[in-house]
Amino acid sequence: MSHFWKFFRAGGFDQPRIDTPADLLAIGELDQKLWVALSCPVSGSEFDTRTLALIDSDGDGQIRAPELIAAVRWAGERLADHGVLTGKRLSLAAIRSDDEEGAAIAAAAQELLADSGSEAITVEAASAAQARFAEKATAAWEAAGAVARPLGEATADAYAAYQSVAAKIDDWFARCHLAAFDARATDMLNASEDDLRALAVGVIDTQAAAGLPIAKVGAGKTALVLNEGVNPAWAGALSAFATAVVTPLLGARDSLSETDWQQIKAQFAPYVDWLAAKPDPAATGEGTLALERLARYGRDLLTLANNFVAFKDFYTRQGPGVFQIGTLYLDGRACELVVAVNDPARHAALASLSRLCLVYCDCVRGSEKRSIAAAFTAGDADQLMVGRNGVFYDRQGNDWDATITKIVDHPISLRQAFWSPYKKLARLVAEQLQKLAASKAAAAESKLATTATSVTTLPAKPATPPAPFDVGKFAGIFAAIGLAVGALGTAAVSLITGLLGLAWWQLPLVFIGILLLISGPAVAMAWFKLHARNLGPLLDANGWAVNARARINIPFGTSLTQLATLPFGAERSLTDPYAEKQTPWKGIVIGLFILAGILLAGIAFVVK
Repeated sequence: MSHFWKFFRAGGFDQPRIDTPADLLAIGELDQKLWVALSCPVSGSEFDTRTLALIDSDGDGQIRAPELIAAVRWAGERLADHGVLTGKRLSLAAIRSDDEEGAAIAAAAQELLADSGSEAITVEAASAAQARFAEKATAAWEAAGAVARPLGEATADAYAAYQSVAAKIDDWFARCHLAAFDARATDMLNASEDDLRALAVGVIDTQAAAGLPIAKVGAGKTALVLNEGVNPAWAGALSAFATAVVTPLLGARDSLSETDWQQIKAQFAPYVDWLAAKPDPAATGEGTLALERLARYGRDLLTLANNFVAFKDFYTRQGPGVFQIGTLYLDGRACELVVAVNDPARHAALASLSRLCLVYCDCVRGSEKRSIAAAFTAGDADQLMVGRNGVFYDRQGNDWDATITKIVDHPISLRQAFWSPYKKLARLVAEQLQKLAASKAAAAESKLATTATSVTTLPAKPATPPAPFDVGKFAGIFAAIGLAVGALGTAAVSLITGLLGLAWWQLPLVFIGILLLISGPAVAMAWFKLHARNLGPLLDANGWAVNARARINIPFGTSLTQLATLPFGAERSLTDPYAEKQTPWKGIVIGLFILAGILLAGIAFVVK
């Protein structure tokens, strides 16, 4: 390896630095095991699709490492000034013109510069050169057509009439020559009895005879009569041919000799050749397409390499990666790691292995629709739910209405994991209380309805005497309640005794231990998942072939999702006129807990 490589570490692995034209031209020497990606799709990224299509030499919709290497090598061979590969504008002097291909590119560039009057070739101008070439070729072709039209403006209609019967007229003259050669063939060259018998069955359709000769074949016939004895299926076309072609070219006549026919064909021959020479609207002049390739490669190859061989743009945060298609604003956050999605169900199956919290959204802008997947890497997922709406801004600044359709749940932060057990407990308690309240309300409503119905529909019944008091039954109930209270009391006494047996400074440690016991497993699990977050599966689900463990650690992941913050120097008023009225009970409960802790610490200190 002749090139001296430099690497930078990001995402948990070493990535090659591609900063100079020499770095770019040497990527073919770099071991592909060190490449971050080995393949990427032509579509679905924020990169010039025309450039990618030119690099995609086999046209399969994927850019692979050999194709990128070939594009870089070709650009290096065609440039005399490799500084163009850093985005410098392409000039005539920067093009190597010492071989046939280079000379063609230089000629196309010289013509383009002469037309535009500028000193450098832009990508837009090089791309437009193809259209201008097609326009010039079409104009030249149109000019040549003026002398190729035997009937002027009427030539097109006349040629259509000529084409409609040309094959049948050639066929008729050939049949007559064969009949003159051997009279025995005359009957076979005309319609046979079986053909005529088939035509005679049912309602006769003249078009059914289109396969028969245009007129009756005979050994002594040397001219085709245009208005008598003509096959009914061809009578109309032959009449139109006589009017549009024969009369204007040869004068009015009732028959067409073979000499006349050959004369008509000769007069149409230049027009036929002219039609065949019509230029392709997508055609390019010699060197024009290569000039466009060179201009695009000079502008785009270094950027593409830093999003393919390395993920420099993504990991250095100097700009978005080509796979980042915009920003999703939702739930007070701005998510910058957003990728395009063609099939959400299939995408989620692989992308979930990235260990990222992913939110899939359907985006609508007028009649346009697209699907995206956004990674939430800061904050929490408490308010993320299917059906919530946000706004997606693409890289062109267009805004789209975004609606959540699917959520792939993974830990977002350690803080979220720490509080998740308590939030789950609170939700569980709230749900149970709501269910209990709902059941009680339903029972009360049912009882009221039953009572109202019985009062209005049934006669009053004599009051039922109360059941006698069952001493044994209530004694058992009281005994069970006593046992439960005793057990709770014993547990409370044991807990208090244990706490009193501790030094005062040990009480906070017990409290911290309880918190760790509850939140520790969730935090540990989240820690492992957060450190296993990998960009690879997210991109692989879109057709990439990521070749490295492109990790997204906690600090870097946090930078990919921006939380809502007040502007610097903003004035903030804490007075809310519609805030709920505060009750003293919250403060009283907190005070009692603090007082109890102080008393326990004091008692423990006195006892010691």
